[in-house]
Amino acid sequence: MMGAMALELTITAKGQVTLKQAVLDHLGLGPGQKVGVVFLPDGRIELQPAALRPSIVRARGMLQRPGQRVISLEEMQEAIEAEAGRAVKA
Repeated sequence: MMGAMALELTITAKGQVTLKQAVLDHLGLGPGQKVGVVFLPDGRIELQPAALRPSIVRARGMLQRPGQRVISLEEMQEAIEAEAGRAVKA
């Protein structure tokens, strides 16, 4: 892993910052690609390629365990309703 590198960027009158080529190269980004910005609690920001930002799509399959059968939404709903029926009777 390469050592830390610091750059200074200038803020324009419109409040914009142009990222230097070294920053784009480090992020692996080119023209037309998007940059994600994460606001950190200590006043810093973190830049990352937008494709790496968390997305609900990336959650797909995260609860699946080896040997566990995949169930449909209908089966999930039936299980929820069955359990709710049991809780009402109790």
